[in-house]
Amino acid sequence: QVQLVESGGGLVQAGGSLRLSCAASGSIFSIDAMGWYRQAPGKQRELVASITSGGRTNYADSVKGRITITRDNAKNTVYLQMNSLKPEDTAVYYCNGAGGVTPTGYKYEYWGQGTQVTVSS
Repeated sequence: QVQLVESGGGLVQAGGSLRLSCAASGSIFSIDAMGWYRQAPGKQRELVASITSGGRTNYADSVKGRITITRDNAKNTVYLQMNSLKPEDTAVYYCNGAGGVTPTGYKYEYWGQGTQVTVSS
């Protein structure tokens, strides 16, 4: 019922910038929060940043000060602005949408197909 499509990944030199986009379609009403996760080769998928419907944000310690998550409700799109990129930021980045908020979390999760980010040293 919800489709998330990521774009904006690519190859960038260390210290450079990229902006990832995630466009949502379908039952957008069901999305209460959105976030970006990443998975590097040989590592577990980890949260990079998230944003709730109220605009509350959360960031991984490793990206604080370098990465900003924003949303444009008119475009049904969430963005991940990444600056001062490091080789360790290299990963497949996945857009995530969560819905059905409960006191303990969310009932549903939706995932995009992922977009590759490669940072060269």
